[in-house]
Amino acid sequence: MSDGALIGMAWLGLSGVIFAIFTGIIRYVSSDLHPAETAFIRYLFGLLFILPLFMGARRSELRTKRPVAHLSRGLVHGCGVMLWFYAISEISLAEVTALGFTSPVWATLGAILILGEVVRLRRVMAVVLGFAGALVVLFGLPGSFEEFQSSFSALGYGQLAMLLAAPLFAASKIITKTLTETESTTAIVAWLSIVVTVVLAIPAAMVWRTPTWEELLSLAAVAGLATLAHICMTRAWRAADLSVTQPIEFLQLVWASLIGIYMFGEDPALGTWVGGAIIVGSATYIAHREASARRQMRRAAQAESDARHPN
Repeated sequence: MSDGALIGMAWLGLSGVIFAIFTGIIRYVSSDLHPAETAFIRYLFGLLFILPLFMGARRSELRTKRPVAHLSRGLVHGCGVMLWFYAISEISLAEVTALGFTSPVWATLGAILILGEVVRLRRVMAVVLGFAGALVVLFGLPGSFEEFQSSFSALGYGQLAMLLAAPLFAASKIITKTLTETESTTAIVAWLSIVVTVVLAIPAAMVWRTPTWEELLSLAAVAGLATLAHICMTRAWRAADLSVTQPIEFLQLVWASLIGIYMFGEDPALGTWVGGAIIVGSATYIAHREASARRQMRRAAQAESDARHPN
């Protein structure tokens, strides 16, 4: 294994630890503060943290040719965030993490249906496998019909919220992919931060209560940790292909489970572990196929360039 792959895996592993920690903090704060208000305050702090970046940017970097796409992405992402925060307050951290792994699977399905990408049978099978993993997380390992009925009746709003949040985050990624064709990175980040904060302010105002200093400091820490986690993820993907680092994401389920066990007395079911492993395996294969497709496109572009400009 190359040094770049090891470095990338180390950065993504660190990102997973940070992600699990701030998810635990959100769970702790959401026990007293409404999830809608928790989400709004976290994103407000996040906006304040990156405001100097926007202030230092050139005006041309912040201009947009596609305001409707930015607004749509912010609305979709904001709804996903609210559902995710609600799920954290209702179900185990292990379940939230495992079901969150389905986002790349939904993104692949969206790329087929919305972007019109041509996908071969093996990738379609990976998508099906990812959804099978989600069913294992929700209903446990295959057993008797009575056990299935019991698991189905035990499903609550928290699981449903996470099932809705994952495709919304995938839709946000798809819109982002289309925006990168015409928009600067600064504009994409700025518009998302602003629109999501405004979207979250509406439900937060409906349930608002003045947060304590402890809650404010905790959510400020969450915003800082989230920024740090994304920096680690960016460094990971710069050092190695996504297909190489993707399996390390499964460790995030380990950290989330440990935090849930020791901080909140949770007891993750075996199905959560098995289903999470299946979903990560599916996402890893999807990432591998995407990396292979990009390499083929680069080789084809290079061959075309060499044909046009022979030595």
